[in-house]
Amino acid sequence: MSGTAGAGLEAALARAEAACLARGAQLTELRRQVLRLVLASPQAIGAYALLDQLRAERPGAAPPTVYRALDFLLEQGLVHKVERLNAFIGCVGPEAHAHCGHGHDHPHQFLICSKCGATAEVCDDRVAAAVAEAARAAGFAPSRTTVEVEGLCAACAGSARQ
Repeated sequence: MSGTAGAGLEAALARAEAACLARGAQLTELRRQVLRLVLASPQAIGAYALLDQLRAERPGAAPPTVYRALDFLLEQGLVHKVERLNAFIGCVGPEAHAHCGHGHDHPHQFLICSKCGATAEVCDDRVAAAVAEAARAAGFAPSRTTVEVEGLCAACAGSARQ
């Protein structure tokens, strides 16, 4: 579900840096380290877990260090916050959203495994349209939409059937 390794991780970091430069933003070494940790995590990861890992390379790192980096990464659309878990996941990237016409500010839909914690981002225009229509029908004008679905990932569902 989540978690990027090896060459894929380096390619994702290079794409993130290029996206920041194209927007006139800078992916500093600290921001890059935090993004690397988020992307490498096999599941959504909380700020304090990131801080613990960051301290291996930056012993003086403090919570504001991580929160400022995460705020930047959120603003740039490089990570998403999974509210249910109070944790962060790397965005699958604008190229993955090209089919649905979304850039870095796309509707967020997450599938969260309640057994192992694996979290996947999906982009389904039908879900976004249904939520938007329900909001309009209620006289509500949404500014941002995040859908979080809890259940079992394929691996956990498979092991539950055995």
